[in-house]
Amino acid sequence: MSTTLGLIGSGSIGTVVARLAVAAGLNVVLSNSRGPGTLSGLVDELGKQATAATPAEAAEAGDLVVAAIPLGAYDQLPAAALAGRTVIDAMNYYPDRDGRIAELDAGTLTSSALVQRHLADSLVVKAFNNIAYPHLLSLARPVGASDRSALPIAGDDESAKARTARLLDTLGYDVVDLGALADSWRSEPNTPVYVQPYFPVRPTGMSQEESYSWFLNTPGIPVAADRVKELADAAVRSSTAE
Repeated sequence: MSTTLGLIGSGSIGTVVARLAVAAGLNVVLSNSRGPGTLSGLVDELGKQATAATPAEAAEAGDLVVAAIPLGAYDQLPAAALAGRTVIDAMNYYPDRDGRIAELDAGTLTSSALVQRHLADSLVVKAFNNIAYPHLLSLARPVGASDRSALPIAGDDESAKARTARLLDTLGYDVVDLGALADSWRSEPNTPVYVQPYFPVRPTGMSQEESYSWFLNTPGIPVAADRVKELADAAVRSSTAE
């Protein structure tokens, strides 16, 4: 797979996706809201396959572009630079962080549909949003591995979903197609397939510091495609409004 992956947002998920991409032989163009200079250490660590840029430059460079910023800043995604591109939406709605968004609180719109409305000339696909970043890194497996995990995706364009599925396959994951963006709520926070299935059992009696170290260093639990589908199918939609 000969691809340059653009990343808008180089926090926890964006950085792990970049690491997996470089390990798979892809080129990555990283960006964040603070400027390319703040990414020099990460770029040096990733090596010659990685460069830093502005969000617009990363958008224009990427054959595929991963958006992994706080959802509250979705309207800062460079719509013009992303026109015509497949945009992988790794964002989730957390009202305490993002502020209240009435349509999401009421359940009349999914967060990915909101992003698609802003990126009217792009092809948005939901992915990478339902797994914690240490487990996204530790659970990647080659094709054919008996303990390969799956991640859900959703999108309105079949070709964009196919491109996203190929990327996830390259990075080490099988794919479960949830359907259209209107169905992407099935992998959002507080659904059965969100984060918890990939989590090992946390030991009791740990301090806060010990618990965080355990979270960072304990590999995730593989979750196969049939289980991901089962959990997604079991989701029940509810309003997030208080």
